[in-house]
Amino acid sequence: MYSEKASVRNKRDGEMASELAEAFKIDTEASPADLDDLLRFIVQYYILKKQEFFRNVNRTTINNDPVLTFTLIYPKTEGFVDVEMRARKPIEVTMTPSNEMVPKRVLEQLREDLGILVQLFEEEVRKTTLYFSWIEGEEVIPEKIMATHKKATGRIFFDSMLPLFIIFIALNYFVFMYFGYYAPIILVAVQFAMIFFSDKIIARLGDWTINQRNPSIHLLQYHLPVEEHRNFLQKYGMDQIVEMKKEIYEKTLAVKGELDCQTAKEVFGKYGMECKPENMSTKKVNVYELVKTAAEKFNLPIPRIALSNTMLPNAAATGISPSRGTVLITTGLLVQLEEDETLSVLGHEFSHLKGRDPLILFGLTVSEFLFRLYVFFPFLFTLYNLSLTIFLFFQYLYFPIALGAIYFIGKFLESRADLESAIKIGEPKVLAEALRKIGFRRLQFERMPAFRIQEWIGWDPHPPIYFRIGRLEKMETPVEERHPLIRSVKDVISGFMAMLRPS
Repeated sequence: MYSEKASVRNKRDGEMASELAEAFKIDTEASPADLDDLLRFIVQYYILKKQEFFRNVNRTTINNDPVLTFTLIYPKTEGFVDVEMRARKPIEVTMTPSNEMVPKRVLEQLREDLGILVQLFEEEVRKTTLYFSWIEGEEVIPEKIMATHKKATGRIFFDSMLPLFIIFIALNYFVFMYFGYYAPIILVAVQFAMIFFSDKIIARLGDWTINQRNPSIHLLQYHLPVEEHRNFLQKYGMDQIVEMKKEIYEKTLAVKGELDCQTAKEVFGKYGMECKPENMSTKKVNVYELVKTAAEKFNLPIPRIALSNTMLPNAAATGISPSRGTVLITTGLLVQLEEDETLSVLGHEFSHLKGRDPLILFGLTVSEFLFRLYVFFPFLFTLYNLSLTIFLFFQYLYFPIALGAIYFIGKFLESRADLESAIKIGEPKVLAEALRKIGFRRLQFERMPAFRIQEWIGWDPHPPIYFRIGRLEKMETPVEERHPLIRSVKDVISGFMAMLRPS
């Protein structure tokens, strides 16, 4: 009799758990040969480091797919979560909580953890991956190698035109020394010229131009084992990779208009690589069509499109007006994102063009400069008759506060761009996933309260990633906003105030 009751109870618990199960997918650029290593990576760098929270860890193969299963123990209740990860493209994940007592935030945290782990693994794989990109009929250009310590600088430059403000401030002292009374006029004119020609400045950062006649880019990735990659670079170097690209191009795209994996294998073989199809992946992206679709959604003209051959994933748009716009996209963005994610990112950039955000930022920086020069500094001198030492102290105290205020206003514009992309493109969760991929390291650090504060008040026009993703994921069905900027200002201030409140 007891065993019958237990059987009924177990059956009922199983049915309840099945109803609570959540399934989702994680896109990955990893080649099929790397998928089993991905599961090993998760075990080594996640599960084994927190062994007290995990049970029933098992790696197996089902229908030729590597599969990882484990149980996450939630320590504050008797609940637990059974997890199954099936390593295919995309990765399929099922989370099954034991009962309703398992908090929703535990599942959200677990989902975020697994997404970050996939990105961390891909980052490791990229270190020993050869990337090839071609535009039909265009010059073969090597990928720009950007060292890790330079990535932050590159990201800040690409993310907005606010770095021009830093350059502008640096010019202050030089210009005042040589031009005296006329210095303010010269400085404002220089900054306006930089904004006026910003579309051409950004375009020159690109390696290729995309247009209706030549709309697509071809991408090929080949992953090498660590030792083989090291030996290859020692033997041949980057110059030889350019020759490989030319040879693959001439034997495939130039003749057929499509990449032929068999021909690519023949070229790789000439350089001593045992080319395996499971280590290779190819991709063709019609960049022009993606930009055209975004332009139509925003009812704007198609801007100039430039591609930069660097693995730093980013996009930028600038121009004094929508008709004078330029969109810059990196090959790294196209490699790491799916096409619908790239489209949502482009929607974010088109919001900047539509809102004439470069002009708004120009107005802010010039206003601050003139206020400091003609109001704040004279006020300090005349009212308090300060010594030079105290005056310099106030100047350097004022400057970070003023710059921080401008960057905080920049967060309003970035939040509006997220909101308008969600409304116009209609895929807020897709944009959220794109942000996860691009900003996974920041997302990881933002779990620390001190880092969150830094992200809110630091010199970055973007709000924290966790705030942007959370905001987008709450938009089940985005509807047209009458005043998207006002809505974004309210959301940013609410997010900032929520960060200040103790959890």
